[in-house]
Amino acid sequence: MRRLALVSLIALGLAACQQQAAPPAQTGTPAPAASAASASAAVTPPHAFAADITAGDFAAHLERLSSDEFEGRKPGTIGERLTTDYIVEQFKRIGLQPGNHGDWFQSVPVVSTDLQNRDVTLDVAVGGGTEKFAYKTDMVVNTLQAQPDVKLDGSDIVFVGYGVDAPEYRWNDYAGVDVKGKTVIVLINDPGWDRNDPGLFKGRAMTYYGRWTYKYEEAARKGAAACFIVHETEPAAYGWNVVENSWDGPQLDLPASEDPAPRLPVAGWLTHEAAQRLFAKAGLDFEKLKAAADQRGFKPVALNAKASIELHSKIENTRSANVLGLLKGSERPDEVVVYSAHWDHLGKDPSLQGDQIFNGAIDNATGVAAMLEIAEAFAHQNPKPKRSVLFVGLTLEESGLLGSKYYVAHPAFPLNKTVADINMDALPIIGPEKDMEVVGYGQSELEDYLKAALAAEGRSMTPEASPEKGHYFRSDHFNFAKAGVPALDASGGIDLVNGGEEAGRKAMADYVEHRYHSPADAFDPNWDYRGVIEDVQTLYAVGEKLAGESSFPQWRADSEFRAAREKSMQQK
Repeated sequence: MRRLALVSLIALGLAACQQQAAPPAQTGTPAPAASAASASAAVTPPHAFAADITAGDFAAHLERLSSDEFEGRKPGTIGERLTTDYIVEQFKRIGLQPGNHGDWFQSVPVVSTDLQNRDVTLDVAVGGGTEKFAYKTDMVVNTLQAQPDVKLDGSDIVFVGYGVDAPEYRWNDYAGVDVKGKTVIVLINDPGWDRNDPGLFKGRAMTYYGRWTYKYEEAARKGAAACFIVHETEPAAYGWNVVENSWDGPQLDLPASEDPAPRLPVAGWLTHEAAQRLFAKAGLDFEKLKAAADQRGFKPVALNAKASIELHSKIENTRSANVLGLLKGSERPDEVVVYSAHWDHLGKDPSLQGDQIFNGAIDNATGVAAMLEIAEAFAHQNPKPKRSVLFVGLTLEESGLLGSKYYVAHPAFPLNKTVADINMDALPIIGPEKDMEVVGYGQSELEDYLKAALAAEGRSMTPEASPEKGHYFRSDHFNFAKAGVPALDASGGIDLVNGGEEAGRKAMADYVEHRYHSPADAFDPNWDYRGVIEDVQTLYAVGEKLAGESSFPQWRADSEFRAAREKSMQQK
């Protein structure tokens, strides 16, 4: 999901798929539907794995994980059981130990909110009448408070620009306005993004203030009753179809006991056209106000309009599971290098014509396959790594990075003993590349390790092509980073051996447009694995060096995550 634009959602949303009957909750090693032997036999691929990282082994994992039998790997379904059983089976075969204090699983509590009245409309009293905005056509909506019934009645609407309060950038879109109980309309991304103004925030490079999850968090902190973000494809980096798919189905989150920050009663998105229509009915020009919001000194604008909506949802508490496998270090087993990859995807949608399964071959069977191949290489490494190496298959990335959020709050190793996280998400399979791309370029010394490993291969390291899309905040490494752990998010670049950057950009654009978060993201037996295998080998080389030394990589001096690491390292 990381570089190919999600949403994850809350991230929140899973794709348009209906909840299936859930298997028994995983509170430890799960009880399979029949027996451990039969479940294991059902997921064992007919493949003899080698000790090295090979295309054949990678493809075998990838094909199995993205098969129709796994039904899109949606948490809470039989797809979760098959997926997590498969990962544990492979961890055992490789020779790893249970990684969560003697358990293969880390049980993650989840609250599910499933909107029942999907014919709901957002009703706005404006211009002497009532303007209605239809679900999915004009807007998507849900509650973030896990309440079965939520009612918004005559809430004043205020346009607050980007919805950002960032003291370090001397910017506060909420200055001088009280939005308690009101409905705020906000823009996606950061101030300065639309004009590519390097004097505002980081210009086109997105900060966390540009993430839509932050917009909801800040609106809730200010006391708003509702927040709607205006979607535009180019700044968001994904089409309305991705928003629509991600929000149409049960929305998952950690319970308030695990994440007690304020949450909005009503949260959603408006299409660009719906926002233009709303503002026009209120006698305002949306495009002019949008341009004004990009300037210092912008003041919130109250619309002469009031919003009303009623949400009726089915609330369920359930659990999903992170899967952890451990290779103990030979000299410093209390220090750990983490490799992470999310195993979850979007499940299936019985309402679709034709293919109904979101197989998630690239997103993210590739990451899990890479993790298993790297684990295999470490297990056969001679000499053994001096530090421990932990392999974590994370759940609920597509629902807002929830599995990694839970893990860093309940780590198997103390965070000040966690050397680094190397995360793998949506690895492109587009043939051999001359480079690897680093998301969040310039953040930490992990890039020095990557650069050295690439130089040994005659390849180079490049910054991400589209820093304005905020990919560093869109996958599980971000939660490690927020907790202070240096985190690397790197995968194949776009400078292809055959065709150069033009061919690479075309291949990536084709995936985003035609396969990303759709049933078309399926296994292709004709894939060229040369590039992705080289990338996996490079990521193994980075971890091999980290696991064999005694120093800890540092954040760069200007990284926003440096302070958290320094604080963590002072703890005993």
